Amino acid sequence: MTARFNFMHFMPYVHLPENHKDYKSLWVNFPNKYYDPHKAAALYDRYLDELVFADKVGFDAIVVNEHHNTSYSMMPAPSLIAANLIPRVQNARICVWGTPPNLEYPNRLAEEYAMLDVMSRGRLEVAFPLGTGMEYWANPVNPSTARERHKESIEIILKAWTEDGPTSHYGDFYTYRFLNSWVRPMQQPHPPCYIVGTGSPETIELAAQLGFGYSAVFVTKARAKELNDNLRERSAHYGHQIRPEQMPLGIMTYVAETQEKAEQEFTDHMRFFFEDALRTVPQFLAPPGYLSVEQLKARAAVGDKMHGSFDFKMVSDALFVAVGTADHVANLIGEWGEMMGTTHFNIQGALGDMPHWKVMKNMQLIAEEVMPRVRGTASSAGAMAAE
Repeated sequence: MTARFNFMHFMPYVHLPENHKDYKSLWVNFPNKYYDPHKAAALYDRYLDELVFADKVGFDAIVVNEHHNTSYSMMPAPSLIAANLIPRVQNARICVWGTPPNLEYPNRLAEEYAMLDVMSRGRLEVAFPLGTGMEYWANPVNPSTARERHKESIEIILKAWTEDGPTSHYGDFYTYRFLNSWVRPMQQPHPPCYIVGTGSPETIELAAQLGFGYSAVFVTKARAKELNDNLRERSAHYGHQIRPEQMPLGIMTYVAETQEKAEQEFTDHMRFFFEDALRTVPQFLAPPGYLSVEQLKARAAVGDKMHGSFDFKMVSDALFVAVGTADHVANLIGEWGEMMGTTHFNIQGALGDMPHWKVMKNMQLIAEEVMPRVRGTASSAGAMAAE
């Protein structure tokens, strides 16, 4: 089975004021007076060009996602980015990973995604995240109802995509007397779907029930393997067999001519990502009712490490970070693919405040020197994962 490589972009707003370290959080309440539309317009142009270049050099998919009230990402509406990319990206799949459906009107989101699938001639993939705790400070949704809304929203979207209308839906949170989405997806029965999360048991169970793929973010290597194993076990319980390509593995990746040069060129941008872009406080990370008490304790511990502090060795040891020569990076990706039972790699190669030239260089080296090496051994990894 051929390895698949995505290129993911966060589209950060990197022109932070000199005093930004004075703010405990760059999420939720960081003043928007520091946003310059002219600088942002130039960033959008640059970031879109980078994603188009990813398609040209051979990445299999482009990944965009959604966040609110933060300089971490300038994509509060990732479907708009996807629509911009569709006519410019000729071969790669378009992945919107994604809009929390419980923060939207689910039938409208179903129509929106169906439009993108039709416009792209069946190249769309979607993920349904619950949304970070920070999103709930920007939306009038009670976080204690988040999981129930999330599940019901996905039920409505799948019904809109797969059932002939008009039909109806009478639920706990949404009522549709006439559920009759006129725009329907080109891919049948619907585009490939994933759940994205940080390992809550309820999220794994939902993905297993639906037969969706799953991708864990900001969890350790050991925890990520445990989650993939749990997903396969629980999916089998519901009669689904999870394929290796359904478990995207996020990898922070940077390639250079030597190990020393790669670390030298990448470390400061990785530090910016963890110390600045991700900087927030427990209050915003876990609003009241968003997490169970057990998950609140676990998430707070991770939050202390992953939202506002940085140590290159600690992060590299804990998370999937592949930095170095093409051989070194390819070996790591191949090793992790076998360990995780996946052939699907979500490359995060435009991290933090990395300048344009580094992003372009990184993409080209990954495409020309890493991807062919990994694909040379991906068939055996895929066979092992299937077994």
